[in-house]
Amino acid sequence: MPKMPVMEAVVKILEDEGVDVVFGIPGAAILPLYKALSKSQKIRHLTVRHEEGATHAADGWARVTGKVGVAIGTSGPAGTNMVTGLYTCQGDSIPIVCITGQAVRPILHKEAFQAVNIAEIVKPVTKKSYCVLETAQIPQVFREAFKIAREGRPGPVLIDLPLDVQRGEVEYDPAIDAPLEVFKPSPDSRKIRRAVEMLLQAQRPILMMGGGVMRANASQQFVELAEHLQIPVIPTYMAEGGISYHHPLYGGRVGLQTNTRGGNKLFLESDVVLCIGNRFADRHTGDLAVYRGERKFIHIDIEPTQLGKVFPPDLAIVSDAKLAVEALLRVAKEMTPKRSASDWSRKAADYKRRFLRKMDFDQLPVKPQRVFKELNEFFDPDTIFATAIGLYQIWSAQFQEIQKPHTYFCCGQAGPLGWEVPTCIGMKLGKPNAQIVGIVGDFGFQFMLGDLATAVQNNVPYVLVMLNNGYLSLIRQPEKYIYEMCYAVDIGYGDGYGPDFVKIMEGFGALGRRVVKPEEIKPALAWAVQESNARKVPALVEIRVDRETDASMGASIDKIVERDPVIDLPAEEPAVTTATAR
Repeated sequence: MPKMPVMEAVVKILEDEGVDVVFGIPGAAILPLYKALSKSQKIRHLTVRHEEGATHAADGWARVTGKVGVAIGTSGPAGTNMVTGLYTCQGDSIPIVCITGQAVRPILHKEAFQAVNIAEIVKPVTKKSYCVLETAQIPQVFREAFKIAREGRPGPVLIDLPLDVQRGEVEYDPAIDAPLEVFKPSPDSRKIRRAVEMLLQAQRPILMMGGGVMRANASQQFVELAEHLQIPVIPTYMAEGGISYHHPLYGGRVGLQTNTRGGNKLFLESDVVLCIGNRFADRHTGDLAVYRGERKFIHIDIEPTQLGKVFPPDLAIVSDAKLAVEALLRVAKEMTPKRSASDWSRKAADYKRRFLRKMDFDQLPVKPQRVFKELNEFFDPDTIFATAIGLYQIWSAQFQEIQKPHTYFCCGQAGPLGWEVPTCIGMKLGKPNAQIVGIVGDFGFQFMLGDLATAVQNNVPYVLVMLNNGYLSLIRQPEKYIYEMCYAVDIGYGDGYGPDFVKIMEGFGALGRRVVKPEEIKPALAWAVQESNARKVPALVEIRVDRETDASMGASIDKIVERDPVIDLPAEEPAVTTATAR
């Protein structure tokens, strides 16, 4: 078997695992890997401006491609800077592999320069972490890392490589090596039949689509199941787009913040809920006594320890999401012919139509809701959106109308500020022909804006839409209503000390335009799309929005406090037939 530098074997493995772009920053302790990368004809490397940005870019690439993203850093603070990105991917079940350099083995215990036990530090936020102490182990470790990142509930893995271990050689023949097999558990057929029986016996059933359904590419089969049984679908926030907003069985979203009025109302009337690939996050459930009520829950997840973690379901099934949906559909077709729409199934569309929040504000300053009305009307269904954390993200969840799978992404658990700027880079490289749009806030934008330089240098075009109210507004709101103060949350609103975001964009070689009137929004969006794609750089549309607008939210899903006008339309009158008219 031929001998080669071990880092060249690593690059061959990365190529074979489907990696065509990596994000990182070279440093002295990782240069053997960079030497090998420099020879690759298949992998593109982007030098980011912060290692956290590398993890978020790899995260974005993984989300849109369905493959394992890769981020690279050197020793010491490079690895600690990656912790936030690893935590984000763990929370959202995103497969990435982070590779860090390390001091040579003889001085690991001697407090050497930039020598930190990163493999131990990241254990709580990874599926597995390695510090590889033998060169001969490296090829097998990398194969196992990719398998672990993909298998079961996907997630992040870190591999730490001491410099002297990287410099070694191994006997390796890529012609006889391949990715390790990924195991996907099938559901117990008896439990699947019991689940279908529970749905058929229910008066007001709900199908809840979780992010695991999206990761398994099973949303189409999930919707087919809903159509066969005529059961409304409520996607969790991580599954938004899995069923079109315009589908008659789309029931909206449940939650304390990222909710729709119709979604919460429909869920509260349900009696049986079948959930696949979701984790019952606290911002989704709120008060568990209200959330659970008298209804029964069927919970299906690929990760056994997810079942019963938040509350015990009435029926628990361990399974890959796609295999479970396929089994449910097969058994449902065996047990009942395709059902016709019922009064209950029609409520999904009826509640979506009737219970609304106002969006068409014309006042100045621009109301945040109006921004999302314009986004819904301007961008086509294939546009891919990314948004992180803040009132702007909550408004996005409440008002955006997503129509296709894998076109709406949010860091749902960790909520790292600044996530959008590097994540959009990864998404654009993963889907070069897609229009990528990041929805950002004025504060979070400042966290990772250095990676605008990465996008400009590497000709990565995308659009950023900023809702600028000059506040840490997600903190300002509870300060106002709970603590009766407005302290340490004002960061400037064009009044002498707020940043000039247009100049910041231009300073990086990117593009920016400021909007202050509702009628300026669509022309600015058109300008951003055209100029960004023509000049191959990011473009920002900064919209000055009303500073004091609050988002609707509450402590439980039956007690959401509406902060702006709502629209309650009457139920539709039954159609009058000719016979009835007589």
